[in-house]
Amino acid sequence: MNNAFYITAAQLAKAGFENTPDELLSAKHLIYSSPATLAFNSPGAQGFGVKRAGLAIPGSVMLLVSPGCCGRNTTMQSRLCGYQDRFFYLLLDDTDIVTGRHLTKIPEAVKEVYEFCDKKPSAVMICITCVDALLGTDMDRVSRKCEELAGVPVVPCYMYALTREKKLPPMAAVRKAVYSLLKPQKRHPDAMNILGYFSPLNDDSEIYELLTKAGIKSIREISRCEDFAQYEKMSQANFNLVLNSEARYAAQQMSETLGIPYIEMMRMYSIDKIHNQYMSLASAIGVTFDDSEHYSEAKAVIEDFGKRRGKLNFAIGEFLNADSFELACALLGCGHGVSEIYGTVGERNFRFIEKIAKLSPETKIFSNLSPTMLDYEPSGKTIDVCIGNDAGYYHSGVPTVDWNEERQPFGYAGVKLLFEKLDEALKGVGK
Repeated sequence: MNNAFYITAAQLAKAGFENTPDELLSAKHLIYSSPATLAFNSPGAQGFGVKRAGLAIPGSVMLLVSPGCCGRNTTMQSRLCGYQDRFFYLLLDDTDIVTGRHLTKIPEAVKEVYEFCDKKPSAVMICITCVDALLGTDMDRVSRKCEELAGVPVVPCYMYALTREKKLPPMAAVRKAVYSLLKPQKRHPDAMNILGYFSPLNDDSEIYELLTKAGIKSIREISRCEDFAQYEKMSQANFNLVLNSEARYAAQQMSETLGIPYIEMMRMYSIDKIHNQYMSLASAIGVTFDDSEHYSEAKAVIEDFGKRRGKLNFAIGEFLNADSFELACALLGCGHGVSEIYGTVGERNFRFIEKIAKLSPETKIFSNLSPTMLDYEPSGKTIDVCIGNDAGYYHSGVPTVDWNEERQPFGYAGVKLLFEKLDEALKGVGK
């Protein structure tokens, strides 16, 4: 009988990132569409895939240029998310794909879409699929022709699964696209942007309070812009705060075209690391932060949870609002156990694997993308609670916190909310 491939944290740390086993690298084998990949990678699935993310520009509409199959899953997703009036379709047949004749149809289609809309769109996003990745279409040139004909800003975005392993994967590329319409304006010293997500941070995140007390009057996120005029004001920012590494290329673009520098932070669940990041941010922008009250509240929540629930053993997936390995480090640091992690190993998070190897060397690391996961069977060690839908799928019947709401947790408030959710999931459980 075959078994799902895994490697322990100690083995992986000893081997080093450059010797990561092929089973953990999706470019080295066929990809298994596990519960996580069905939701995380499929452009038509839940969450923010390329198509939905491309509509982050307020007042924009999207023209999907694709074969019929892509159009069908978009219609289903658009109705579920309330986007049905913002999607339009130019469907390709076999002749289009073989000859490329559809490229001459796109400008006319954009013009037709613009004229059809009673409320004129602020921009038309052209979402192009893998077919044109193979054809090598110059979508920037096509977009310029569309703008000339329709008289509306046109921005291409690419739903290319083929580029997932490249320097600029689809979700990083679409982040560049949605900020590309910003034009230079006078920058305001008391204004800044938060980049990284297509939905806002939770309102109770202390980051807003800390920044406001430090003198920041305008904190803008694209998801909170009610119209195109508010979106345009994002170019007035004195700096950008990047909270998701996939927005780094967008921040670099804004630095080059708008002169807005950026600072990068990472979402973490270790309260000591959160504190260190806030102190570094304060130093970078020349202010002081007093986060002591928030730190103490989060610490009290963690300690109270530990006293009531005891030491728990976790399985952690990757379909969640966290880096799986950083979250594992945080839980291990709180005195809990982590037996299994289902996550994507990268150079950025390998430092957490090295820490896990010291705290819990026998922790098993699986890849959701490995075809061997078809043969996954839970090990004999009892899992008390799962975090992430994928971990919950692998451990049916175990209390699970999905931890994948669209509103984004961040900072101490995110830590407190996670432990509250864990407490709810464990109600009625003996431990």
